[in-house]
Amino acid sequence: MQRAIITPATLPAAALTELKDWLGITVSTDDAQLASLLRAAIDLCEGFTGMMPLEQGCEAVLPVTADWQDLPARPVQAITLVQGIPAEGARFTLPAADYALDLTADGAGRVRVLNPGAAGRIAVRFTAGLAASWSALPEALRHGAVRLAAHQYRQREGEGGDAVPPAAVAALWRPWRRLRLA
Repeated sequence: MQRAIITPATLPAAALTELKDWLGITVSTDDAQLASLLRAAIDLCEGFTGMMPLEQGCEAVLPVTADWQDLPARPVQAITLVQGIPAEGARFTLPAADYALDLTADGAGRVRVLNPGAAGRIAVRFTAGLAASWSALPEALRHGAVRLAAHQYRQREGEGGDAVPPAAVAALWRPWRRLRLA
């Protein structure tokens, strides 16, 4: 299962300002590096919690099956398009009667194909994320991302042997963590 980010979340100036305030930085010399560290911290937050913090437009390519298949990001806010991908030729939009969609209470988005036509695989476009904007992100997740980015910035000259995320960040993110039994 492949997932691609079609429309990445935008990181507002307020997020960078929050990180710079935490670090006590007043100049803009390192703004690009700090923004990059903040985006990496948000990605690590998703890896740790199992949930995409900020809403993004995504696409997943899945095999055709009549069984329910979970989309590879949570929480799914909307499933916007299902396309068939044939072995040869261009993608085509599957008619709504040829597939079923489900958004579950735990944030999963699921799809199953009832009539694939010529499709051997499907591409599903969807929006996933806990919050539409940085300011709407739960405080613990936002603060954890800022602390992790600050930690990485401070460690940039060191050997980097620390565990990621640090214990203080993990403590902030742990209540949001989704674990699945295999």
